[in-house]
Amino acid sequence: MSEHVEWSDTEAAPTPSAPAPVTPADAADAARLVAFGLQPKLQPARDQEYAELLRRYREDPPFARLADAVAAGLGLIVLEVSPRAGMAVTAAEDSVFAVRMGDYARRTSADGGDRFLHGLAHLAIAAMAFPRPEDLADDAYIGRVSVNGVDAFVRQACRRLEERAEETGENTDPATDAPGLEAAWRIWARRSAAGATKDARRLAGSTTGIVGKAAAFLTDSGFLQRTGDDNGGTYRTTARYQLQVRDMAGSAAMAELLELGVVPVTDGTPTLVPAADDDAELVADAGLPFHS
Repeated sequence: MSEHVEWSDTEAAPTPSAPAPVTPADAADAARLVAFGLQPKLQPARDQEYAELLRRYREDPPFARLADAVAAGLGLIVLEVSPRAGMAVTAAEDSVFAVRMGDYARRTSADGGDRFLHGLAHLAIAAMAFPRPEDLADDAYIGRVSVNGVDAFVRQACRRLEERAEETGENTDPATDAPGLEAAWRIWARRSAAGATKDARRLAGSTTGIVGKAAAFLTDSGFLQRTGDDNGGTYRTTARYQLQVRDMAGSAAMAELLELGVVPVTDGTPTLVPAADDDAELVADAGLPFHS
């Protein structure tokens, strides 16, 4: 006599598999990917381990969440994870990796008033590199700037703002011993464009020297690539810089600088279009990619 065994629906249903636990090796890989992201000049196409971790991030959601958590714990904001940009991160204001405008200016000059000029140089480079919203939206777009072109751009903006100040009767000659009371454009307009040392090198405190320092910093940070020596040095943008500027494009300072209408051509030459007649004003003491 055979025994008949009945199975209930509950017994027949397969038990859902529990998510695989996070292992120390997973955590190490996630931290490794974030570490790669903190090396902005490193290209995934040239590093097999980096490329493999990027692939895992895109194909393994739990691993992606783990990597995002590691980045967040370090005070980093993930802008994009892709083969073109790698793991592109930017530092939040409270991150140990945040670069502050004051610290940057102190490393480049002993003059506290130059803090305004260095911030304006970074702002102008970003505005020249991506002068239109569609430039920031197009992943294939490459911006081009030059040191002399950025200086010419800012000086034309200075002239436009000075004209506006005269029209409204604002004080255009504040106390020279209180540079903190001056708008950044006034300090820039008074500074020598180039100057030279005894061996014909560009003065670091000149406006082109300041722009050159900003461009060198952005190049070291993986945001620009130097392409030549014409016009004081020519540069092209990288995918990381586009993401950085895209993230900060909503700032009032950048928007108002662009709204002045002093929009340069995008091949890096110092040719500028005539200024438009509008009511925008430049916000002083703003810089990319810094925190105040």
